[in-house]
Amino acid sequence: MTTPAPSLILASASPRRRELLARLGVEPDAVAPADIDETPHKGELPRDYATRMAREKAAAVDGGTSHVLAGDTVVACGRRILPKAEDETTARQCLELLSGRRHRVLSAIALAAPDGSVRERLNETQLKFKRLSGEEIDAYIASGEWHGKAGGYAIQGMAEALIPWIKGSHSGVVGLPLYETRALLNAAGFRLG
Repeated sequence: MTTPAPSLILASASPRRRELLARLGVEPDAVAPADIDETPHKGELPRDYATRMAREKAAAVDGGTSHVLAGDTVVACGRRILPKAEDETTARQCLELLSGRRHRVLSAIALAAPDGSVRERLNETQLKFKRLSGEEIDAYIASGEWHGKAGGYAIQGMAEALIPWIKGSHSGVVGLPLYETRALLNAAGFRLG
C-alpha cells in the first residue's frame, strides 16, 4: 500500500510564489494568505525579521492535515530593512538609496507540518544596482512595477536591466528560493516534478 502524497497550503497570495512553486512541479491544494502584523521589532536584524515573518505566516494558517508553506522576502541595505513600496515616494526613496550600491535580499521559507513541527530555510542573495539617473528612476516609477514590492523593485521585470551584479538565488529575490524550497518539500515527502 502506497502512502498518499501530503497536501500543501500556500500561505501567500503572491502569483510569483505560485509560479515559482510550479517550477518544482508542485501545485498547492489551497491558497490561504496569512494575515499577520509585519512590523519589524525594534532593533531586529533583517535575517531575524525575514525568518520570523515566514515562521509566523506559516503558524497563522490552520493547515489541519496539510503542510503549510510560507515565505517572506526582505530587502536590506546594511542593517536597514527596506519597506514594501505602497506609494511613489517610498519607491523613489528606496531606489535612490539602492542606486550604485550593493544590498541583500533575504528570502525565508517555513514549512509547518500537521504535527506542528516547522522546518525553515533562509537564502541570502547579494545584488548591486547601477548608479541610477533621475530619468531612470522616473521611468521605473512610471512603470508602476514597484507597487507592493519590498525595496521598491521587482527583479523579474524592468529592474533586472538595472542590476549588473547578482550573487545568489534569482528565484529568492523574486520571492521563493527554489533550492531551499525543494529541500524542505523533499524532506517532508512531497513528490517533485
